[in-house]
Amino acid sequence: MRALVLCDDRWHPAHIVRGGLEPLSAAQFQFDWVENPQGWPVASVFDYPVVVLAKSNNVSAIDESPWVTPSVESTLREYVSQGGGLLAVHSGTAGYAETPILRGLLGGVFLQHPQQCPVTVEPRNAHLLAKEIEPFTIEDEHYFVQMDDAGADVFLTTTSAHGVQPGGWTRSEGRGRICVITPGHNLEVWLHPQFQALLKNALRWCGTAG
Repeated sequence: MRALVLCDDRWHPAHIVRGGLEPLSAAQFQFDWVENPQGWPVASVFDYPVVVLAKSNNVSAIDESPWVTPSVESTLREYVSQGGGLLAVHSGTAGYAETPILRGLLGGVFLQHPQQCPVTVEPRNAHLLAKEIEPFTIEDEHYFVQMDDAGADVFLTTTSAHGVQPGGWTRSEGRGRICVITPGHNLEVWLHPQFQALLKNALRWCGTAG
């Protein structure tokens, strides 16, 4: 399965996402990368069954200006509605509070996080995406989110000394599928065996929509 990955911003360098997805390259996934979307033909998303959004609304690690335009939002909504898959991981929920179309696709956005701390990631094992995934605890940014879609299917919770939050959810848009996973600030999180299994499940689920 081919996936297009959008990554790299001031707080989340591309090498973390690249390192976190590298092990899955041996699991029947092929990743293409966009780090700086200036000049990127957004319509190329239609060439992929799934797009991974692991990038906050910054052009790049050295350019904090927003990369999402109304045209980008509209194209992404059309892509998903026609059967594309969108997987947003960690920073893929950050900086999008004022992008109404993309925010609507995600079904919720990042609000804030405390200092990094031990975070317990706990799946709801009855859910397809959480099948055979065991709870684990790891140092991470504990994302607090604003859920907009009351009908989103929450399959993952995150818990720290600061409280409990939705940590992963799915929703649909037209013929397409959206999955959001909020942990993932550190490479160690991405490389955790249970997180790798979550990513694999989510990629396969998102990529078989339509």
